[in-house]
Amino acid sequence: MRTLISTAFVSLDGVVEAPGGEAGYRNAGWTFKDLEFLPEAYEIKGREQKEAGAMLLGRVSYQAFSAVWPDMADFADYKVMPKYVVSTTLTDGDLVANWGETTILRSLDDVAALKETEGGPIIVHGSATLNRALSDAGLVDRYHLLVFPLLLGAGKRLFSDTDKDTQRLRLVEHEAYANGIQKNVFDVVR
Repeated sequence: MRTLISTAFVSLDGVVEAPGGEAGYRNAGWTFKDLEFLPEAYEIKGREQKEAGAMLLGRVSYQAFSAVWPDMADFADYKVMPKYVVSTTLTDGDLVANWGETTILRSLDDVAALKETEGGPIIVHGSATLNRALSDAGLVDRYHLLVFPLLLGAGKRLFSDTDKDTQRLRLVEHEAYANGIQKNVFDVVR
């Protein structure tokens, strides 16, 4: 079974919305505003590209990332990696032609079936709505979180507020950086 990894930039109060500056959120770009850039804090992002066997995205994140990532050298490994988009509305005609093989999945059952295939880990970037649904369905196996020393208040959250049984996590890697960012890697305990 393939490992499904949710990777996120998250504020201390759990917000994941618009970390890179996406329009429409008043705190957009919070990952780089007034925060010293330390390359070592982002080492895990390069490691994710090298280790992942596929990328899984929700429709909104796919549309945002596919507009810029295919031509960015920083994301070159993702260009050739198989991509899967969970959407009930996208069609093959909505997919970009310059970002490699992309398959549309229609449901969480399709994601569960994808996890049963051969291959390396499946990495989920952005995709707040999808992440909440995957977590609630018990499909996430690992979290790669870069926690920023910020309280953003309102905004899309990584985790839902669904009433459910306790889900235990095991901390398998962590580090704190001089700029206040904390790396936390958790495995989901089954």
